Amino acid sequence: MENSRQSNNYVAILAGGIGSKFYPMGKEHKPQQFRDIFNTGKTLLQSTFERFRGFIPKDHIYIVTSREYVSLVQEQLPNLPLENIVAEPERKNTAASVAYISFKLKKLNPKANLIIAPSDHLIRDQEIFVESCFKALEFTEQQDAFVTLGIEPDHASSAYGYIRRGYQRTEDGVFKAIQFTEKPEKSQAEKFLEEDNVYWNSGILIGRAADLADAFWIHASHIYDLFRDVYEFLNTEKEAEVIEYVYTNCRSISIDYALMEKANNVYIIPSKFEWNDLGTWTRAWESYSQENYAFAYQLPKNSKSDADAKKMEIVELENMVIIETPETILVCKKDYLRSKKDYAINAKEIKRELYI
Repeated sequence: MENSRQSNNYVAILAGGIGSKFYPMGKEHKPQQFRDIFNTGKTLLQSTFERFRGFIPKDHIYIVTSREYVSLVQEQLPNLPLENIVAEPERKNTAASVAYISFKLKKLNPKANLIIAPSDHLIRDQEIFVESCFKALEFTEQQDAFVTLGIEPDHASSAYGYIRRGYQRTEDGVFKAIQFTEKPEKSQAEKFLEEDNVYWNSGILIGRAADLADAFWIHASHIYDLFRDVYEFLNTEKEAEVIEYVYTNCRSISIDYALMEKANNVYIIPSKFEWNDLGTWTRAWESYSQENYAFAYQLPKNSKSDADAKKMEIVELENMVIIETPETILVCKKDYLRSKKDYAINAKEIKRELYI
């Protein structure tokens, strides 16, 4: 891709989640994206930023986060310009986040071509990932279309969204997306696993900012109207004030429900990089080095774990997970953490039981 065209490429990293996935480590005041889940010396946000920093200019990377986390972003990404931290006054799900950054970048650069990605996913195979991103950017740069990166499933999971691709090839490695299924029942996920044209939805969305903004007019006009009414104030000193009004009145809905499942110009690029959305401790364990068990590990029979100021000995337990923070030690069966939905619901109950 020519340099002049690359200058229109941007990234928006969504980092406003409250951290219910990784209790007791991820808590609302410092959720998982701001923590070093894998003990690598880098938080998930820092790793995500560096992943994109390898092929997108630093000043073209934006962090969309809750206003209360702005100081955490500044602390962890000290070289990122302050104006690249997009502060949401309250949480209204991902549709509002995508609309905000799309309208903002559309005004800044009408040709802006945007990658929108979560802040707390694990991605390996950087070269393959970059290749998929550039393929998507080249595709959306040429036409009014949205692209998502699809991951070939390796097990039947009810925690992920699925995308079915059409059989008609529309471009080299780019296929029409013909069906979205959000977190199916286990039986349906098992059927998907048997098909060769169904992929996990990675949550990575690529499209021109102007096209994304216009898509809200077609599929979510309420959100479009709110941002259109304050458009002239974006990227000005009045932005924070008018965005307060927008978020107060904006509907809370995910980008998948608001736009992706309705639009007829969505495409998928099947991608082979290693991907894990880290939706539960169990999913983290699947990508975790078993030799490094500082925060969580699966216990064989008759095992010991060492902590800084204490020793805990566990005898005759199998298939267990231990998660330690300075305040809490959580011990439970690995399968108990398998469902993101169930775990989020039971997080408070787990916390209560720990202190009985």
